[in-house]
Amino acid sequence: MSAKEKYLSVGIDLGTSQSAISTSNGGHFVVDSYVGWPVDMVARKVVKKSVLIGAEAIDNRSLLDLHRPLEQGLIKEGSEKDIAAVKEILGHLIGLATSEGASGGEEKGARVRAVVGVPAETLRVNKQQLRQVMKGMVDGLIIVSEPFAVAYGLEALLHTLIIDIGAGTTDFCVMKGHYPTEEDQRTLTKAGDSVDDLLAKLIAERHPGIQFSQHMVRSWKEESGFVGEQKEKVVVSAPSAGKAQKVDITEEMRLACESLVAPFSETMLDLLAAVEPEYQERVRKNVILSGRGSRIRGLAAALEKTLAEVGGGKVIIVDDPVFAGSNGGLAIALDADESDWEKLSA
Repeated sequence: MSAKEKYLSVGIDLGTSQSAISTSNGGHFVVDSYVGWPVDMVARKVVKKSVLIGAEAIDNRSLLDLHRPLEQGLIKEGSEKDIAAVKEILGHLIGLATSEGASGGEEKGARVRAVVGVPAETLRVNKQQLRQVMKGMVDGLIIVSEPFAVAYGLEALLHTLIIDIGAGTTDFCVMKGHYPTEEDQRTLTKAGDSVDDLLAKLIAERHPGIQFSQHMVRSWKEESGFVGEQKEKVVVSAPSAGKAQKVDITEEMRLACESLVAPFSETMLDLLAAVEPEYQERVRKNVILSGRGSRIRGLAAALEKTLAEVGGGKVIIVDDPVFAGSNGGLAIALDADESDWEKLSA
């Protein structure tokens, strides 16, 4: 048996809002990045668990001390509960990967090697945090930037620009046929959360009687987010003084989502300008959007419009935004040499 065959290899996309894992035994799992502990003994009796993770935690949030432990791609500092929450999320994902349901049971209790993707400009800080969090959880660890993991999984390793739009950060990475340098990458905090915040602000200003939560706003955006023009109105249902109302938020949705276009365009053009002149056209024709934010309708077309001003280009969206990062991490894990792995012990 080769060294690689001794281990279950996994790729993990540790996201601010959602985290995903892809495994060498064919498993694909995703979980909302929320963890909650019952607030008291009554709540514990109701939920019948000591800790809830993902959608289950969100659904029962009124009974829980609820934590979303990642902020702009980083583990929140100064909170033991947030560190514990990250451990719970990672442990939950790895548990799913090694459970009997993943592959008929032969991976249960397997030794695990993990490649974890993190935002490009937080790589150094996240490495230190994740080493501590994952001690005793995996046998080997490689930490890479999220857009690089996406590029690797797509084999888009030369003359491409990856734009990975998450909740906390948007990561840009120009691939030049080698591991990207700091100069090849950018991280913006203009991302899914900033759209949600602006959308909530606009709705509150323009429809002052409407009651809504941040979770409702996020689901509206994920269902109906768009930039540019569209014929269909975005009409949602929300209570006002306890009575359900239909509310037209088309203009608010457009304005909130279009807040991404200018910073994305500026960063894209900055990175393109730094590419060697003879390769700039190739990169312009090979821009790839990934992450949940890539589902915003019209965003690719808006970025193509920006590229048209500098000679034209092509922007495509990955087929599977949810697992593009974790699939890329898995591809790295399967190709990595023994010397690439950082060994972790409890």
